[in-house]
Amino acid sequence: MFDDATIVAIATANGIGSISIVRISGPKAHEIASKISQKQSFQPRLATLSYLYDINQDVIDEALVLYFKAPFSFTGEDVIEFQCHGGVAIANMIVDEVLKQGARLANPGEFSKRAFFNNKIDLTKAEAIAKIIEARSEDAVRLLARQLKGELTTFVNDIREDLLFMLAYTEVSIDYAEDDLPSNIFEQIKSKMEKIIVKLTNTLEASKRREGMIEGFKVAIIGKPNVGKSSLLNKLLNYDRAIISDIAGTTRDTIEESVKIGTHIIKIVDTAGIRNASDVIEKIGIEKSIQAINEADIVIALFDNSKICDDEDKKILELINENSHKEIIKVLNKSDLENCFDKSNIKDFIELSTKEDINPLIKKVENILDSNTHSDEMTLISKRQISSVENTLYNIELSKTPLNSGELEFFAHYISEALEHISAITRPYENDQMLDVMFGEFCLGK
Repeated sequence: MFDDATIVAIATANGIGSISIVRISGPKAHEIASKISQKQSFQPRLATLSYLYDINQDVIDEALVLYFKAPFSFTGEDVIEFQCHGGVAIANMIVDEVLKQGARLANPGEFSKRAFFNNKIDLTKAEAIAKIIEARSEDAVRLLARQLKGELTTFVNDIREDLLFMLAYTEVSIDYAEDDLPSNIFEQIKSKMEKIIVKLTNTLEASKRREGMIEGFKVAIIGKPNVGKSSLLNKLLNYDRAIISDIAGTTRDTIEESVKIGTHIIKIVDTAGIRNASDVIEKIGIEKSIQAINEADIVIALFDNSKICDDEDKKILELINENSHKEIIKVLNKSDLENCFDKSNIKDFIELSTKEDINPLIKKVENILDSNTHSDEMTLISKRQISSVENTLYNIELSKTPLNSGELEFFAHYISEALEHISAITRPYENDQMLDVMFGEFCLGK
């Protein structure tokens, strides 16, 4: 839980701007605002223009004061916001005066934490708030806005309701085995279980496909030395980020940069040329290149149109085959030079020159990203949420065997575990909820 102290913090980013916001939350918020503004009271949800004074009665600033009376505020407590002129000094002076009046500095995330404990938001909204602040792409904002609106909460609540139904009927079947129960109750339970499994499986698969939406999809550029990987990186970034040289092994480490393609932010990883290197440092770079491929959402494999397909190219093709589950884009580079590469070795490739037009490649990458992001499928936005769904699914799968064999106590145990894991996404599960369902659905007082 949290203490009942009144807390204060600057709610806007550091730096020079037109407005800074100082936020106070807690039982003394209104009292402190009255002392600093020298006004007796504030009308809730009405902006009041007021001078703010320090303890020596000197004017700090002229600001707007907004009062949100509990429980109709973000935190569920009395909240005051001072909208003062921008800049570091003014906001810090106001915070200092609030501290002198008995408040304390808020810890990171403490306003949202209080909102959670006061039932103003659940954990899904808290996570969405934290991530939407750092969102770097339009796709991420749209996804997080859906979660702020309560989409995941509704999804979780629907599954909880079905699991509570199963648990309630199972408990009744165990304790009141002699009573008449609906003849098709276990068929209903099995049907609900299968629907839940499909929903959770689809959600996990969609979430893993779209993991890069928040942090940025990772695109690895691979190929043998001197195939044009660094040139492609520089072209995508529109500036010379990587050193370009005819000397093999110039790029000895992975280079990672971010760029926007369409509405998407992607992290481009330029890898060291993959070959049989004798240099120890270069070997480490090649190992990191292979690791980058394993971590990438999209792999761009470059081949040199002006050279024959050699063993190093075949090594790249082997890596592509080993990662066939990933999105692979094959590019035959240096199309402006005489063709020596046997094109029958690669299929479905894009032919271009990094010295000229790379728009066909950019369009291909954008289409792949669009297909993974423009969807109405439910998406989990954190490893915590994914872990909860995986554990829920695991326990539901385990519950099938005892249900089929009539071992209802074991079935109830696994469903209870599943209920705890799915509930952890929004708010920890309380056993009273199951009891409410039991006593609400059945007449057991005989």
